[in-house]
Amino acid sequence: MSDHSDHDVIIIGAGFAGMYQLHRLRQLGYDTRVIEAGEDVGGTWYWNRYPGARCDIESIEYSYSFDPELEQDWNWSERYAAQPELLSYAQHVAHRYDLRKHITFNCRVEEMTWSDDARRWTVTTDDGTSRTAQYVIAATGCLSVPSRPQFEGLADFKGEVYWTSRWPHEGVDLSGKRLAVIGTGSSGLQTITAIAPVVDALTVFQRTPSYAVPAHNGPIGERLADAKTRYHEIREASRMTRTGFQCNSGMRSLTETEAEEVRREFDARWADGGLCFPSAFKDILRDMKANDAAAEYVRGRIRERVKDPELAEKLSPRTYPIASKRMCVDTGYFEVYNQDNVSLVDINEQPIRRITERGITAGDTPHEFDVIILATGFDAMTGALNAIDIRSGDDRSLREKWAHGPRTYLGLMSAGFPNLFMVTGPQSPSVLSNMMTSIEYHVDWITRALEYLREHGLSRMEPALDAEDNWVNTTNDLAALTVMPQAASWYMGANIPGKQRVFMPFAGGVGTYKLIGDGVAVAHYHGFELS
Repeated sequence: MSDHSDHDVIIIGAGFAGMYQLHRLRQLGYDTRVIEAGEDVGGTWYWNRYPGARCDIESIEYSYSFDPELEQDWNWSERYAAQPELLSYAQHVAHRYDLRKHITFNCRVEEMTWSDDARRWTVTTDDGTSRTAQYVIAATGCLSVPSRPQFEGLADFKGEVYWTSRWPHEGVDLSGKRLAVIGTGSSGLQTITAIAPVVDALTVFQRTPSYAVPAHNGPIGERLADAKTRYHEIREASRMTRTGFQCNSGMRSLTETEAEEVRREFDARWADGGLCFPSAFKDILRDMKANDAAAEYVRGRIRERVKDPELAEKLSPRTYPIASKRMCVDTGYFEVYNQDNVSLVDINEQPIRRITERGITAGDTPHEFDVIILATGFDAMTGALNAIDIRSGDDRSLREKWAHGPRTYLGLMSAGFPNLFMVTGPQSPSVLSNMMTSIEYHVDWITRALEYLREHGLSRMEPALDAEDNWVNTTNDLAALTVMPQAASWYMGANIPGKQRVFMPFAGGVGTYKLIGDGVAVAHYHGFELS
């Protein structure tokens, strides 16, 4: 298909969101073009190829639900799929539904300008090409713009430097080398666990330890066979949960439950593994006494797994509530520190002074390395859209509007920027959920909205200011009912210097959000201005 300049819809991004949105719109006859910065589909799983990269949602649920035949035909190999398998799945979907001919690869959107007169967006890419579209759908991902903190002297280092967020696609041989890893979030934990057995020496530079629960990963076997007999039932139930995946959410309050029963429940969750651990009791995210009990249980498990008591304490989080940051799912992370070739530097005690030609000076101690790996995370939620110069008809930029935090209605649109939709945008459940469940809901919602506009002879849609204000307040109020804003997390934008600290996801849960979104649509898109 020729990549002509005028389209009904332009989609930014060819990850799981962009591919599904393209598939839905093609079915309905929209002239649709996807613009993708990478060389192929896959989004997160195209870019993130660092050692040990793996999903933290079980494979059965981290998959599309729109085609029952696809569900039956695709066979996952592990309970938690690794990056190569997830990328293969994305590539299979692109081939199966013949999506690539509608995607322009190796092309990055730099500017977007809305014309009220033409009722169209002009989208300019880094190759100088301009395209127009009546609608733009940003399927840009919540964790797609890497955070690149400045380290004094990094350019002086004579060894190899790698960022987990942009790992070389050809891979890297780390065997027998002396390595430093800076960062102990999810990417850091996975990388550290994967490389520790093969490197000569590994030094981990940790600012904030992470709460991590075991994955108990392994061959998927009977789990997948069972799921294939009742996929529809699983999906329907997941869409109404708080998290967007099957999780037995406890209905009891921890603070009103006997200590022995609390221990039994935590033991059962720990034995099963995965992100359902914080759902054991309904007050863990709302009551600090309950939260402290859950946190202490995990710290106790860390002490069991790490032989050195002093080291176990350094690896035990104490400065923020459990689950106030997205918890990590590990495959033997804490046991790594029992190896003789692994050491930990707490940069609160020994700050990184500078990077030198030969390594890193922390405190007064020089460390020599062959390789430095930076697992420093992402400019989450708003980073991808703020990286584009998006301007309304009166030349106001989205970047300026969001300077003090994102402002959206339902995390789907932002007032003043008509016909611009966001898939899993800020102030939607997004990163607090199974992203696949949230992606499919948003894509389906957006598709129904475009069909409504077409059927009613309408060409312009944007949120009313009062509806947006109410949604922003609702999002903030719901977050304030929890302990989550107490953490300096990327949920708050706290990992990006100068970024306004605002809790960005919708904390009310996937099921609640679905009921609200469905109600808005049924009420002829209440809160949106259509013309």
